[in-house]
Amino acid sequence: MKLLRRIVLAVLIVVVVLYAAVVIYMYVNQRALQYDPSGDVVALGDTALPQAREVAIPSGDGVVNGWYQAPQAGKPLIIYYKGNAGSFSSEHERFERWVADGYGFLSFDYRGFPLSPGTISQDNILEDALAAFDWAQAQGAPIVIWGRSIGTGPATYVASERAANALLLETPFYSAVNVAAERYPILPVYWVMQDQFPVNDWIAKVDEPVLVAHGTADQTIGVSNGERVYALAKNKDELWIEPGADHNDLWKLNIWSHAEPFFERAEAAAGH
Repeated sequence: MKLLRRIVLAVLIVVVVLYAAVVIYMYVNQRALQYDPSGDVVALGDTALPQAREVAIPSGDGVVNGWYQAPQAGKPLIIYYKGNAGSFSSEHERFERWVADGYGFLSFDYRGFPLSPGTISQDNILEDALAAFDWAQAQGAPIVIWGRSIGTGPATYVASERAANALLLETPFYSAVNVAAERYPILPVYWVMQDQFPVNDWIAKVDEPVLVAHGTADQTIGVSNGERVYALAKNKDELWIEPGADHNDLWKLNIWSHAEPFFERAEAAAGH
């Protein structure tokens, strides 16, 4: 019996040490695990955006670099808060479609992503997001906000702190820490995760009309996240759940056919 107890104790010690090592590793490397800033940059000159221009917006101790084009008269400016991977510039097809339909746009890389030097953190991303909104607001056009994936965090935060005319959330999370807890249920992520992006808290402070879009087959952020975020919105407009759509499918499945009429409704309600 003594030998058995010693074996059990030794196994428990090994398990505890390994568990602690995993927690420590994930804590130390959490931002490298959470963010994916690598990716190709598309030059503005290689797009079908001849009227757009590059902008450098001061933020914190640095700048965020992006592209901007003013809208046509009677149309709003879309501020697009990008997702996690790579550079916003890889999504130029979106901007080309918006511009073709008369909309303006502003999009940029958060500090630490390909076009903007600096360090990635929740605080920096939120600071960058507010700086971009304030810069865009100074241009004088009405503003609607579009956030995708991790960009739904700063998009919702900005909508809770500033006055826009609409908030569109494409594949949002309830909170980043909630997604992490779903992926790593045995780890104490609520205690150790630094960049938690509590969209569930911010959305309750958003007065703008809200559209949430998600796919039932989303393997990155489960569809229940979008459904729960929409349930918390005060000013609900539309919940579009696309059967069989994965995380990156909604643009090719024509989310614009939902977004454009949503923006038109929001602009009409705002008196524009």
